[in-house]
Amino acid sequence: MIKALFFDIDGTLVSFKTHTIPSSTIDALAVARANGVEIYISTGRPLALINNISQIEHLIDGYITTNGAYCFVGETAISCSQIPKNDVLFVLDKSNELHFPCMVVGDTNLTMYNTASNPEKVKHIAEMLNVPDIEYELPVEDVLNQRILQLTPFISEKQESMTLPHLVNIESRRWCPDFADFTAKGVSKAKGLREIAAYRGFDLSETMAFGDGGNDLSIVMEAGMGIAMGNANQCLKQAADYITSSVDDNGIYNALIKYHVI
Repeated sequence: MIKALFFDIDGTLVSFKTHTIPSSTIDALAVARANGVEIYISTGRPLALINNISQIEHLIDGYITTNGAYCFVGETAISCSQIPKNDVLFVLDKSNELHFPCMVVGDTNLTMYNTASNPEKVKHIAEMLNVPDIEYELPVEDVLNQRILQLTPFISEKQESMTLPHLVNIESRRWCPDFADFTAKGVSKAKGLREIAAYRGFDLSETMAFGDGGNDLSIVMEAGMGIAMGNANQCLKQAADYITSSVDDNGIYNALIKYHVI
């Protein structure tokens, strides 16, 4: 019996085409919640950039954010994993050396560092994710005074390979060719799943996780039932227990019907 559902946002709950949640998904989650199933978000987005799920916010029990670096249930913080400050400063130095922008995510707010090195790429990603209000002007020093939960350097795979060997305390996940998400070592969406399951007292076998990208691989493999969207990348599809239809073709609704969650 499934007691908890975990959903990635972009490409899973929210369509890249419409930037909205399909009505079939909204209806399915409402039925699941009415049936007593708990609903959780599992996203690489920082909390400050979760701007596209207002239609279902009232149904959500908790969140795995920043790829597992900050997790909470209701008003209770479950975990907060920060990147060591020397690693943060190293990445920012590389940003200057290799000329790439980098989002710096603190536990209160965030900023974009070195935007001028590639403003068009930053604009493109902001449009893709429908986040026009990314903070560009906040001085990075204001964020560095906080716990740094995630760095998102807008780097190529080649630049990433030049940077990661120097970062033994960093995990890197890439779900878009244009950037990677860096978090502290050991942080993942699967870690967030385990922490929330332990806090709420349900077994992992009673969980179902949905995703479409590389940063969803750990949670799709860890959950009792891992579901890849029809629009997911091939790696995730190979790891999933089931491949549903795409986000724009009622994928979440179809999977929840198949496994009798609704």
